[in-house]
Amino acid sequence: MRLLRKVTAMAMASMMVLSMAACGGGSSASATTAAPAETKAAEGGASGSGTIGVCIYKFDDAFMTTYRNALQEILEGKGYTVTFMDGKNDQAEQNNQINNFIAQEVDALIINPVMTSAADQIIATVKDANIPTVLINREPTADQMAAYDKLVYVGCDARQSGTMQGELILDTPNKGDINGDGVISYIMIQGDPENVDAQYRTEFSVKALTDAGLAVKELDLQRGDWDRNKGQEIAQNDLAKFGDEIEVVFCNNDDMAIGALQAIQAAERKVNEDIYLVGVDALDAALNEVVNGNMTGTVLNDAKGQAAGAVEAMEALLGGKTYAAGEQSIYVDYVKVTPENAADFQ
Repeated sequence: MRLLRKVTAMAMASMMVLSMAACGGGSSASATTAAPAETKAAEGGASGSGTIGVCIYKFDDAFMTTYRNALQEILEGKGYTVTFMDGKNDQAEQNNQINNFIAQEVDALIINPVMTSAADQIIATVKDANIPTVLINREPTADQMAAYDKLVYVGCDARQSGTMQGELILDTPNKGDINGDGVISYIMIQGDPENVDAQYRTEFSVKALTDAGLAVKELDLQRGDWDRNKGQEIAQNDLAKFGDEIEVVFCNNDDMAIGALQAIQAAERKVNEDIYLVGVDALDAALNEVVNGNMTGTVLNDAKGQAAGAVEAMEALLGGKTYAAGEQSIYVDYVKVTPENAADFQ
């Protein structure tokens, strides 16, 4: 797969009207109303035509709410008729939604899979229906993608985000070794370990430290399923068990990091003084904490840029473009966010 930058100046300009979705604790509204499962965008606009089905793995995910809002803004602005479906974190539910979209003869699909392991089934289904499809946020393998030439993935390379998390720790005055014993002792709060993003962020955050020649010690690794409450619970338990031995808390996303921060503050620890905390996504709530010194940093997972790239790829497919094997993944770069630049993303 090759790295392509698909976010054009025009697309980014159009996205400036969007603001990052507020990062509530585990719930969010649908794209247009508070209706639970399905939202229907308005028709009209100047440049687009056709009907688009969008499947989101679950609506009450803070990052995917930002992404979904960005998609809606772009697609509506271009005049597409678009329906968003909430997979409710249930792959069987999402499979039914995809089949329903196919029965409705939508012109294109944008799918955020509930489970990466379901990629083969999803790809076979859209290929049989001959529907141009863009997969987002959860990346299949290149071999899986190669089964269908009207299929493209738009997202970020999670290895880059993990590396940047490690670099945030390396950029601290003591490189994460707060107690000076020559070893960085950390806990890892992982997303869904079935998700390749969780796998790569977990691996490459620590790899950045070891590649720099530093010794590390994993005190604990627990799955938090991208959830703030679970992040809080895991951090609370680990702080009670390991106490001051914990020097770094790695979280695969910001929602879990904010939960961990709540536990850190309850334990009367002070981020950037006696413990470090990093996340991924650069949600508004996390940016505020970085600015206020309550998080060491985060990594911008550019929902707006990815949404713009997804729509651009979808329009290319609708225009007849096909993708050769090995060229079906389009990546948008992550950005390292520190106290010095966090205000630029608010």
